Amino acid sequence: MNSKYWEADIETMPRPQLQEFQLERLRKTIAIAAHSPYYSKVFAAHGITPESIRTVDDVRKIPFTTKADMRACYPFGMVSGNMSEDAVRLHSSSGTTGTPTVIVHSQHDLDSWANLVARCLYMVGARRSDVFQNSSGYGMFTGGLGFQYGAERLGALTVPAAAGNSKRQIKFIQDFKTTVLHAIPSYAIRLAEVFQEEGIDPASTSLRTLVIGAEPHTDEQRKKIERLLGVHAYNSFGMSEMNGPGVAFECTEQNGMHFWEDCYFVEIIDPETGEPLPDGEVGELVLTTLDRTMMPLLRYRTRDLTRILPGECPCGRTHLRIDRIKGRSDDMFIIKGVNIFPMQVEKTLVQFPELGSNYLITLETINNQDEIMVEVELSELSTDNYIELENLRRAITRQLKDEILVTPKLKLVKKGSLPQSEGKAVRVKDLRDNK
Repeated sequence: MNSKYWEADIETMPRPQLQEFQLERLRKTIAIAAHSPYYSKVFAAHGITPESIRTVDDVRKIPFTTKADMRACYPFGMVSGNMSEDAVRLHSSSGTTGTPTVIVHSQHDLDSWANLVARCLYMVGARRSDVFQNSSGYGMFTGGLGFQYGAERLGALTVPAAAGNSKRQIKFIQDFKTTVLHAIPSYAIRLAEVFQEEGIDPASTSLRTLVIGAEPHTDEQRKKIERLLGVHAYNSFGMSEMNGPGVAFECTEQNGMHFWEDCYFVEIIDPETGEPLPDGEVGELVLTTLDRTMMPLLRYRTRDLTRILPGECPCGRTHLRIDRIKGRSDDMFIIKGVNIFPMQVEKTLVQFPELGSNYLITLETINNQDEIMVEVELSELSTDNYIELENLRRAITRQLKDEILVTPKLKLVKKGSLPQSEGKAVRVKDLRDNK
């Protein structure tokens, strides 16, 4: 490796050569997947063989795989490898209701995953001399072990702090001279608040790099985190079905996340029709694994909404970039005929310095009408003056209406009033009669 790239030959591979590499791996993946109970039937029904894939675009001959398919195959109906000989770890989705989705890994899969995470960390400037602290949950949740093994592969000193206990997190940052921290965006802001409560300036610590992901967030929220903690914060994308963290990552340009195309084939489709969309148009992300031996997934519908960013990146990496995740097609809610994403609400709220970072959207049916209420905590900068608060409430309501095209009920509440989450923040509570 050179000083800029973890694997220069792969990261800067010319696009025609990269597509040939993908085609080779796609055919190999199909040969492996044919051994799974699920894909063997799918391939037989649609005449899919490695030889039937002549170009990477031929991937469209394969039907989509959905979360419902994975749940129907629970626990091991999609496994291609030998469970007794080759399976060394499994992870399951973090969903709290219904049948979870399960991913089984071989040692090859885990080694490949760790290498991808190391590649991501190296891309944002982390080196073996760094101290990497992971505030992610461990166990079935992939963010813990995924970043743990990736940071170890990089050679950094790792601190598996796990989720929560903010005062202890800060003590570790101070005592162990942590330089790189992984945290979900909502928790990063909570950590900044605890720094303030403890009278500690984050700039007085060694912390310089923050890796954020696991929940959608706006660029405004990222900039707020950078300002509060005095760090550079880099967006990451991952999901347990695709391994976990390390699937796509920002470089130091902070202009889109590079998708590692040597390990994943990327499509953007119209979520309604399933047809491909051109670069630059927002649609649903569909992914195919290209370097998994135990349980490959083909054309998996992620439900995440994003777009491929056109053009080349100044960093020199040739792998395509996706925009930050706008939301999920199944996170969208409809009020009075208008499609609304939680990210639209956050984008507006973050513009007001008088507001804190914690908010909750509640959907209810009142007098047979669907209504939206937004509760948001005030920040330390807010006033106690009723008239000023009322003017603030009206200004925020006006901007929310301009953004979401519906007038919400807005409640300004004291800091600490809304539930704090150690994991992914719960932003929407749907209490409607017709949900």
